[in-house]
Amino acid sequence: MDWIDIGVNLTDKAFAEDRSAVLERAWQADISQMLLTTTSLDHADQVLEYCAEFPQRLFATAGVHPHEARHWKAESNQQLRRLSQQPAVKAIGECGLDFNRDFSPRPAQIKALEDQLAIAAESGLPVFLHERDASETLLALLRDFRDQLSGAVVHCFTADQKALYAYLDLDLHIGITGWICDERRGTHLHPLMCDIPAGRLMLETDAPWLLPRSMASKPKSRRNEPAFLVEVAQCVAQCRDESLQQLADHTTNTARSLFALPIPE
Repeated sequence: MDWIDIGVNLTDKAFAEDRSAVLERAWQADISQMLLTTTSLDHADQVLEYCAEFPQRLFATAGVHPHEARHWKAESNQQLRRLSQQPAVKAIGECGLDFNRDFSPRPAQIKALEDQLAIAAESGLPVFLHERDASETLLALLRDFRDQLSGAVVHCFTADQKALYAYLDLDLHIGITGWICDERRGTHLHPLMCDIPAGRLMLETDAPWLLPRSMASKPKSRRNEPAFLVEVAQCVAQCRDESLQQLADHTTNTARSLFALPIPE
């Protein structure tokens, strides 16, 4: 099988000691490609260095997370424009709105997101979106930009049916993580999986976070990693009444299409 993990935080300190081994385990688990998430412009160069080591397998987003939006300034626009021209950069993000934690003031989040959506429209790159407790505001902003965007994925979708249908109505893609494997807070996602058409659904680990709680044998560190994407896939396939092969085929094709990824040699 051939899987793509569309959301990996490989620069996180949790991977500092064994990053190479983590990647090797991912390859062994049939994770053929990954999209490495950038959450601030400061560590974009480090992400791109990792991508250069595996040019057929590792790719990147470039952008500023809503938690970091308070640091967005006028020169950030030019910095992001330069990054968007790097061949390994396949999406603008992780950007969006987080009204759950509000680590950055909401006006700053909205300003940073609007600027990044404009750069995505200019560059032709899709958008890698973060949203927590902010679906209505996000939808309002996206409606103004949607016709100009090549595409967008709501990463780590955890919201309700109303939000899902609204995102699908805007022709957005949906990323599902190990949240769906959490019996305490993720079961509401199970019946929604059949509502996501093939061609709109993608899978991700959001490693090192969101370790799937359904794993029979969990690492003592509680650290998630890309090799565990198959655990997410098993849950999603069951909810959709699909085989793992069917799910792998259409989610991988969708990721390759949205992010313009090559077929690895």
